[in-house]
Amino acid sequence: MKNQVQLIAYVDRLTGGGLREMGQLLDGPLAGVFGGVHLLPFFFPIDGSDAGFDPIDHTQVDPRLGTWEDLKTLGSKIELVADLIVNHASSLSPQFQDFSSHGDESQYSGMFLTFKSVFPNGATEADLLQIYRPRPGLPFTHASLANGQKRLLWTTFTSQQLDIDVSHPEGKRYLDAILTRFQRANVRTIRLDAVGYAIKRPGTTCFMIPETFEFIKDLAGRAHTLGMEVLVEVHSYYKQQVDIALQVDWVYDFALPPLILHALFKADANPLVRWIAIRPNNSFTVLDTHDGIGVIDVGADSAGNPGLLEPSDINDLVDSVHRLSDGQSQKATGAAANNLDLYQLNCTYLNALGNNETFYLIARAIQFFVPGIPQVYYVGLLGGTNDMELLSRRGVGRDINRHYYSPEELSAALERSLVKRLLELIRIRNSHPAFNGKHIAESPARNLLTIAWERDNHWITLKVDFARPSAIIEHSIGETSRHTTIQIG
Repeated sequence: MKNQVQLIAYVDRLTGGGLREMGQLLDGPLAGVFGGVHLLPFFFPIDGSDAGFDPIDHTQVDPRLGTWEDLKTLGSKIELVADLIVNHASSLSPQFQDFSSHGDESQYSGMFLTFKSVFPNGATEADLLQIYRPRPGLPFTHASLANGQKRLLWTTFTSQQLDIDVSHPEGKRYLDAILTRFQRANVRTIRLDAVGYAIKRPGTTCFMIPETFEFIKDLAGRAHTLGMEVLVEVHSYYKQQVDIALQVDWVYDFALPPLILHALFKADANPLVRWIAIRPNNSFTVLDTHDGIGVIDVGADSAGNPGLLEPSDINDLVDSVHRLSDGQSQKATGAAANNLDLYQLNCTYLNALGNNETFYLIARAIQFFVPGIPQVYYVGLLGGTNDMELLSRRGVGRDINRHYYSPEELSAALERSLVKRLLELIRIRNSHPAFNGKHIAESPARNLLTIAWERDNHWITLKVDFARPSAIIEHSIGETSRHTTIQIG
């Protein structure tokens, strides 16, 4: 994988069109900006109950976006990341419709997890309370099948997203068919969506248990055989994330966004520097994604072991985001929003910083200097703000940061000074040879952060003063001793 910044985007929401329009954007206004692109679900349909993460047919490109050939063409020009939705399938999928019609006689009857299939001998109150779930309530949906039978289906997320038994022959066949389709379309990396919930065992949390690691290892091996790398998406206690990174190609650094917010809000670089010293370097770094800003990733674990931030600091961070966004994030987070997540703040990163462009560019500079593959979400790329109209219309918290851009909006955004300065930072991150060398991060004082990279005669350094706030990037030019300085703030 190229050590360059990647774009994360819903194809239609960024371009106002499909895969061909995405290609035109990456060949035109954004030519040479990104080393890769993570295309958020492009499967049929893209406008289900969970923005494409509940596809009816995971092996079909939504015709409104194009075809597999269009994807293959795009993948011949730029590295592609695509989502393998591991944990569940849609209640409208052909597989479930067959099961609904024929019940136990269906070849897919064992593919869908039920209460009974996980707890054949029943479950105690303690068993049920131990199950980890990112949303309130128990992960079960009472369903009446088309054949008249009634089942208690396992639904970790929503009643339309039915958990599958990934060890069942049809479950394996289902996932392998998707892997093969991706490989044929030039997908280079697969993101294992919601994989932490994929294995359920009685008497456990049913989240990132030892059997989950074995499943990830097996699935990654199947992907590697097809020439694809694997990115694991898990929100969890930071030490667990470090352990996961030892066993997979790539993980996300979901702790980075709240730690940067803390540093900017409190002029305190210490928690961030401590994290940089122990974090896995085989990480994708993000500030914003199609989901919210993770909080669980910096908090204590269920046993009370301390997190990367103190509970009081996390509370202050959440309160600051609500205040700086004029209460907009509060309307999209927790019980105020449908399809809610207990561990995330729903807000654009720019709004979380009170629309302070200096803060925002400093945050991006830190993201780009921390080891890993940086990903920039399309709304963040364009300096987007909270879409309160979409939130109000759909009532889904995460839609606050999933704006639909028209071609005119996109063109106007690319002319903004903030966006042009961000593109300049991206180009520096992509082109400077020092980022392929060694780094050191330190905090000379509580309010100061320095991250320096060096390779051969090349060097580049980021110096941040959170108290001012301001940042300076100094770097070498070519093989000579000449250097240039970029001031932020």
